Amino acid sequence: MNDSSSPTPPSPRTSWGLRKLPARSAAWVMPLLLSLLMTFIVSLISTVRVVGFSLDLPRLWMSSWALSWLVAFPTLLLVLPVVRRVTAAIVEPQG
Repeated sequence: MNDSSSPTPPSPRTSWGLRKLPARSAAWVMPLLLSLLMTFIVSLISTVRVVGFSLDLPRLWMSSWALSWLVAFPTLLLVLPVVRRVTAAIVEPQG
């Protein structure tokens, strides 16, 4: 039987139906998601602390978030390998 005629298995999908990225993408996807989430929360706290709950809060928060994310994402890409090495040096390996 010819292998080219056999059906290929469907590619893995996310819960949103999108095709999953290859495993090698984890090196930038994890810092991307971490930086988005962390800057979202920290910029909200900082903005509320400075301006309080005002009508300008959403606009000020989003501009603060954008600026902080522009700094945080490249920073995470640069420091994450160092943090992984330091963590490995102070934490016993599993198993």
